[in-house]
Amino acid sequence: MARQQSKQADDVWQRIRMQMDMPIPDEFLVNKYRDWYINHPQHLEQISQRARPFLYLIVEEFDHRDLPIEIALLPIVESSFNPLAYSKADASGLWQFTLPMASHFGLNMNWWYDGRKDVPAATSAALDMLEYLYQKTDNWHYALAAYNAGEGRLNQAIKYNQERGLSTDFWALNLPTETKQYVPQLLAIADVIKNAEAYGINLKPIPNKPFVEVIDVGSQIDLAVAAKLAKMPVSRLQKLNPGFNRWATSPHGPHQLVVPVSKAHKFKQALANTDVADRMQWYKYIIQPGDNIGSIAKRHQTTVAKIKQMNEMDGDKIIAGDFLYMPHTSSQVILDVELAATQSARPIISQPSPAKPMSLAVVTPTADHTVKYGDTLWSIAKVYNVSVEQIIYWNNMTHKDKLSVGKNLKFYQTVSHKPAQVL
Repeated sequence: MARQQSKQADDVWQRIRMQMDMPIPDEFLVNKYRDWYINHPQHLEQISQRARPFLYLIVEEFDHRDLPIEIALLPIVESSFNPLAYSKADASGLWQFTLPMASHFGLNMNWWYDGRKDVPAATSAALDMLEYLYQKTDNWHYALAAYNAGEGRLNQAIKYNQERGLSTDFWALNLPTETKQYVPQLLAIADVIKNAEAYGINLKPIPNKPFVEVIDVGSQIDLAVAAKLAKMPVSRLQKLNPGFNRWATSPHGPHQLVVPVSKAHKFKQALANTDVADRMQWYKYIIQPGDNIGSIAKRHQTTVAKIKQMNEMDGDKIIAGDFLYMPHTSSQVILDVELAATQSARPIISQPSPAKPMSLAVVTPTADHTVKYGDTLWSIAKVYNVSVEQIIYWNNMTHKDKLSVGKNLKFYQTVSHKPAQVL
């Protein structure tokens, strides 16, 4: 009944409040996190602005699946509602998926696209994972702990207490410090949002109606072309679609674009009147002396495979004076999209603590490594004191990619950074 009545609310935050019924225990960490959020009201106020484009979409998904609405607040804990968030544990996106879990729950990840940063896709995958964990445990505290620490680690903690005749309540389990803080933090956030006015937190209303629409365009499309058809700035379109790492959607899909509801109808009309061949912008590049196909691909933010495909090439041989069909990156608007993907897509987040507010950082290039004979990802990671996953992520690789002698690998470090601009 509360769920049905809440749909009539004018404000999404109010809609959430009307559905809340998860008990808030009187536990030390819950109380401490609650105090932290009350004493730092600007944190949730900023998050409210950042959540504005996607919160309605997320709440609708929770209602559709009949899941506890408090868990819709998990992106506040995971990423401060920043779809580009990237953690030191190699997790990415609003819901902070690691590569193995993202792949297991059906998210696509390749050079063009990272489903972990695609808000609608990642939300669906996260809820699939949470539903699975709850079905295994029949306990939301357990499910949340497993989402953070892993199913195996949770089961070990429960078994350890069972064997010693100890309580298996979440609060009694021997879990990693981060996980012990994770559940209390979510519960504290839920309590603060439910009682925001009493606690002096000013959450600006978010209209309880769709802000964006997910549209299947059916084929690869240049983001600059899509933005023109939608009559909106390409930078805004890219912010709504942070899963796309390049100037265009992936040639092999997914082909879903997130578009503001106010632009959706005219966008679909314009798309229907645009030939598929006109959805990509290409131009002829004159091969210069000294060029090789690898350097051309790098300079134009594309792949050797894509160049070969577009030019029907069997080998790597090119001849100065000939031309290649290339993505039209000479357009400043397309360069802006690529810049957003390559520079903004790697913020690192850290969890807030009662003593320390949420901090954001951006990783910036610090070193290059030229692959030598005998190098492996593991040996290189050890030398630079980073993880294999970080090397793969920083260099747009996959676990199946082979290291070739002479390949250049980039390494990054974190520097302080202001929170991402709201959409």
